[in-house]
Amino acid sequence: MKRKLGIALTAIMLGVGILSGCSSSGNNSADNTAATGTNNTSTNAGSNEGSSDKPVTLKAIFMKQAGYSEEATQEATDEFMKLNPTIKVEPTFVAYESLEQKIITGGSSYDVVLIDAPWTAKFAEAGIIKNVSDKLPAEERSDIFQGALDSVTYKNELYGMPWLNDTRYLFYNKEMLQKAGFDAPPATWDELLAQAKVLKEKGIVDYPLVATWKQSEALVCDVTSITESFGGHLVKDGNITINDPANVDAINFMAQSIKDGLTNPNSLEYLEDDVTGVFSSGKAAFALNWTYMFNAANNDTEKSQVVGKVGIALSPGTSKAVSATVNGGMGLAVTKGSKNADAAWKYIQFLADKDFQKKYAKDALPIWKSLYEDQDVVATNPELVNLAKTQYNYLVNRAIVPWYGEFSTEAQVAVSEALNGSKTAQSALDELQKKATDISQES
Repeated sequence: MKRKLGIALTAIMLGVGILSGCSSSGNNSADNTAATGTNNTSTNAGSNEGSSDKPVTLKAIFMKQAGYSEEATQEATDEFMKLNPTIKVEPTFVAYESLEQKIITGGSSYDVVLIDAPWTAKFAEAGIIKNVSDKLPAEERSDIFQGALDSVTYKNELYGMPWLNDTRYLFYNKEMLQKAGFDAPPATWDELLAQAKVLKEKGIVDYPLVATWKQSEALVCDVTSITESFGGHLVKDGNITINDPANVDAINFMAQSIKDGLTNPNSLEYLEDDVTGVFSSGKAAFALNWTYMFNAANNDTEKSQVVGKVGIALSPGTSKAVSATVNGGMGLAVTKGSKNADAAWKYIQFLADKDFQKKYAKDALPIWKSLYEDQDVVATNPELVNLAKTQYNYLVNRAIVPWYGEFSTEAQVAVSEALNGSKTAQSALDELQKKATDISQES
């Protein structure tokens, strides 16, 4: 395992392109008035109690785009340093595309790192991040959405603290659905296809659904959620189950929707901002995308032609699952080489604390279940918050394996071949099953 992992990490250090993450640009929730109330939590992360008299300096690395802004993070960091005068924090902000490589090459030069969910297993296996299983009490874990906790968990051990919270939803054009005679959005994929056929037959829209199905990490994000909603799993408890019948059914569903003209064929070339543009121009009735699209499509009067017409619903399910939606969140971790691990964890707890997450709920919705009952948080965007507290119960993570990067690259190719019709879903997934098995055995 470690030999293959070391080769992979070395390749990245030499400049091999890294995998792009799912999340796109834009904030993770609609732009409304920030909640500024305070809640005391059991972490007491901002307290001076237990502080060392010996001055320490922490170096932390974050990403520039999406989620909590640089200004919000810096403001909170300044507040943390005032409360903890012996701890100095020097945050660095980089583009997402550079983040993984910076962490790998930076080694122990960082104390706190922001990690995407697919990196947890690789970083844990490589000894880059510290096991913090003993740092988070059970009562606090129970108040965090399980999917968010799973994103920083590997082999039942905790390697970080969930921080950014994001996922994909089904967006729909309320006016189009009303014209077609529907008074509610689809709850299942079958209902979505049925509504899409009516929308197309009535000439309301040429291609009812638009999605991010370009050969990219964005495609893997949708494949993860759609296969799970069909009752399948790409990797389950470490076992590779890619060509499971449920997964084949899911990919066939995606491919058939394109053949039937219900999904925009250009989806095979679209990423998140492309989908936002198509939906915002009124050329789609349904779209799968991250939270940020709600504000972009429903409130941006300069760029959107569907302002005030945008609805948001749970990602569709089937008879096997009410819903399933991919986790686009990120966590904060302490590096294994940090010489100030206790101070680093204290800083992480301050940023993940309910006070911080409530105050900046307009930037990213909280990881804490209890905050979804807080009226100040709800007031930032009632429609979104009330939906999110249900949708986050159906979070699923991309395969939590150390060889995820290699697997994702192969999965992108295989699914693209099935969607463009060059291979059947069954043959594409059979081949992917073999390749994934080989990758795992070589690791």
